[in-house]
Amino acid sequence: MDIGDTKHDSFHESGPHESIWRVGVSPGGFTQLASDLQVDVAVVGGGITGITAAAQLARAGRTVALLEGQTIGAGTSSHSTGNLYATVDQRLHVLTRHWGEDKARAVVDSRNAAVGLIERNVAEYRLQCDFSRQPWVLYSIDGLPEESDDIEAEYHAALGAGLDARLALDLPLPHTIRKALVVRNQAQFHPLKYLRQLAAAIQSSICRIFEFANVIEINEQQGLVRTAEHTVRANHIIMATHVPKGFNLVQAELAAYREYAVVAAVEREQLPNGIFWSTGANPTSTRALRIGDQAYLMMVGGKHKTGQPTQAGDSYLALEAILQERFEVHSSSFRWSAQHYRAVDGLPYIGAAARGSRLYHATGFAADGLVYGTLAGVILADQICSIDNPYAHLYAPHRFTPIKSAKNFIRENLNVAGQYLKDYLQGADIKDIDRLLPGQGALVEHEGTKVAAYRDDLNHLHLLSPVCTHLKCIVHWNSAERSWDCPCHGSRFQHDGKIIEGPALQPLARYDPGLH
Repeated sequence: MDIGDTKHDSFHESGPHESIWRVGVSPGGFTQLASDLQVDVAVVGGGITGITAAAQLARAGRTVALLEGQTIGAGTSSHSTGNLYATVDQRLHVLTRHWGEDKARAVVDSRNAAVGLIERNVAEYRLQCDFSRQPWVLYSIDGLPEESDDIEAEYHAALGAGLDARLALDLPLPHTIRKALVVRNQAQFHPLKYLRQLAAAIQSSICRIFEFANVIEINEQQGLVRTAEHTVRANHIIMATHVPKGFNLVQAELAAYREYAVVAAVEREQLPNGIFWSTGANPTSTRALRIGDQAYLMMVGGKHKTGQPTQAGDSYLALEAILQERFEVHSSSFRWSAQHYRAVDGLPYIGAAARGSRLYHATGFAADGLVYGTLAGVILADQICSIDNPYAHLYAPHRFTPIKSAKNFIRENLNVAGQYLKDYLQGADIKDIDRLLPGQGALVEHEGTKVAAYRDDLNHLHLLSPVCTHLKCIVHWNSAERSWDCPCHGSRFQHDGKIIEGPALQPLARYDPGLH
């Protein structure tokens, strides 16, 4: 399909940049931090990692203060697919080849345990979050030999890891497939309903949850977490922030990627319940869902390095074109993007930042964050409570895997170094600031200085320093999200410089012509 045809243009224009999971989900009504506190554990981040850790710690009787910079679940967790599975996005057969069958099985067992915990939480706290057990499916459309080999290899790896798997030659889909792998007894849920209801259920005098508590400093030595107004002192600090804040050595072993989602309303259900992943050069993940009385189809794909796309908006266009090709859809109801971090050796880093440290982090979940985040919450709570967790060693941040990670480590850090040098040596995108159109952002030459410039829809000009406040790389304009994205370690900023996500703790500096 030509993605520039008129049908696709109308499809593209109708989709707002908003996650469908926010529809009809009311705020949790959590309070703001109003005083200094002393607790056993400070948890920074109110996504699935932070809420799970807080729930486990509260069960163990530890005092907890959870600080979320926005609202509970509003970050990466609410920009996910809502899919829960024991497999991994890099493919189990790849994981098995790198780590061996025993460790691959341990990864699957740990992820199964995490999905089981979600199911138990749903039952124990009576959470209304549409949890259901569903199959996970990997299928090919083009039928190329390499796609068939991929599915065969994944089938054998799934069996070796103890999953209930079978091969199939047909599926109840409205488009032709060549071959499929079906793994039974995986799951789906509504991630934002789950998080906000669980947070409300665990909130108490020993587990206090705060929203709009933007953390600007984490001091491990003194055991403090500081916002602009208040300080929380703690014996242990969990950075449930998707990636460690500030400077951390583990960031050199991570690569930040963005991926895109489009959701279209449909007049009739065209896809059975389940998690459907396609193979090929442009893989996608598709699922059906229902919000109220309306049926929808969600498609996710278009992965690229953060801050390094050709045209981010093209990712939406490509997904919408595929969705139209395969299903009867007429308008895009929602569209959004999300960020994930991939570890160079293929496994997340979960645990104490160093042996004996009071600081804990969980990162490198790739696109499998809902399950790994739940698992991380359990592992971190167990470590703080001196409970022996069977999976802690597998994901330890201080593991040393030079053979397994060397190739990816070198490639990703050469990429970072190349971006750093290129952006400092290369000129601006636009020489004349007057050529910047409303709604457009770019690196511009202004009075001999490279500036991050954005002209808003009211024609007001916003000028910022283009230097990321994390490790001084140069940010780039993301036209699809109207944000400034750092190509080195994934920090992202609003058009006015405020932090959206990533390791940066400080906003982009405002450009003051008088200082140049």
